[in-house]
Amino acid sequence: MLSSENMDNLTTLARWMAGEFSNYKQSQENPRDYAYIHIFFRPLPFEFFSAIGFYSEQVYDYDLWSPYRQGVHCLVDRGDDIYIENYSLKDAIIYAGAARELSILQTITPASVERRYHCSMIFKRDGDRFLGNVEPGNQCLIHRHGCQTYLVSEVELTENTWKSIDRGMDVNSHQQVWGSEHGCLQFEKAQNFADELFLD
Repeated sequence: MLSSENMDNLTTLARWMAGEFSNYKQSQENPRDYAYIHIFFRPLPFEFFSAIGFYSEQVYDYDLWSPYRQGVHCLVDRGDDIYIENYSLKDAIIYAGAARELSILQTITPASVERRYHCSMIFKRDGDRFLGNVEPGNQCLIHRHGCQTYLVSEVELTENTWKSIDRGMDVNSHQQVWGSEHGCLQFEKAQNFADELFLD
């Protein structure tokens, strides 16, 4: 049985995640180092996972129909933390734009996705924010720039902001191979989709 505090953390995290986030301000203040990006977390029907789930897209502002990252996520309350299972789309391009067009979103089914093992995120409440990191073990592997890397991902989420940094580290040398060299991407909530969540 989940305590009311744990359940509140789960629903609070879901409500804060549900939205469109933009780093417009950061990109305008420092266009050389930061592209203008949108991140969308659009709620999925509860029956998709029999739990709270999201479809996500990350897109450059100049090319909204060509996301450079897409995913599906299932939130699991483990008591001390919230474990977010990550899934990839088997044929991602046909779902491009699903974060903005609900008619596309409705075509995503459980058969469309496959689990990305070792790549889940773990979020913990810290006052008026949640802090998230990829699960430990350095096993979320991504082949890029001719070598095998493991993902290091850090997120800070508040009611109206999302800050994140992703880096790929060489599995042998543990040196950074790809990812931000200029610090966190800093997003502000531009649209709120919390009313689309299926919460008790």
